[in-house]
Amino acid sequence: MQIEHTGRRPKVDPTAWIAPTATLSGAITIGPGVRILHGAVLTAEGGAKIEVGTESVIMEHAVLRAAGRFSLRLDEQVLVGPHAYLSGCTVAARCFIATGAMIFNGASLGEACTIALGGKVHIDSELPSGARVPIGFIAFGRPAKIYSPEQSLEVREQLDRVSFMRYVFGVNPEGKDRSTIMAEAMAKYSRALGAHLTDIVLSDD
Repeated sequence: MQIEHTGRRPKVDPTAWIAPTATLSGAITIGPGVRILHGAVLTAEGGAKIEVGTESVIMEHAVLRAAGRFSLRLDEQVLVGPHAYLSGCTVAARCFIATGAMIFNGASLGEACTIALGGKVHIDSELPSGARVPIGFIAFGRPAKIYSPEQSLEVREQLDRVSFMRYVFGVNPEGKDRSTIMAEAMAKYSRALGAHLTDIVLSDD
């Protein structure tokens, strides 16, 4: 399914193949030889765009999102595994993003990186070419340090210095309790997603 969102619609190279149960919404450019498998969702909102480079493969039920100031780009020959989640990031050529991996807003990966099963690259983090995030591990920072799952509290402490809510949602958390922060973030997010009310379905093929 292809959807026009806020007057912007997908552009798909004629040599690409998009599964009939995949969804492309908004300003998305699909390059030559790209393959997007069943159930994958690519959505570009709020002026952001998604670009998928030549011969990249996006597998079943992966989600790729771009919104606001966070566009998303995959260079050529990138593999995005089933149930992976990528949001507002840049992924250089020939990276391998395994099943269930996550890459968050502002992150950038150099060429031929590997994010193993369930691995995570957190907001505003940068991996050099050839880097590897092992199964379940977390990459965070510029340059990124690799943390084990047991070090998640240390990651949280580092993340608090950046402020996820400010970085992603534009909400200043200083002096506010969690309930107030969430109320502000969700009010902004709900308003932004309201732009989908005028979406137009272009095709089901």
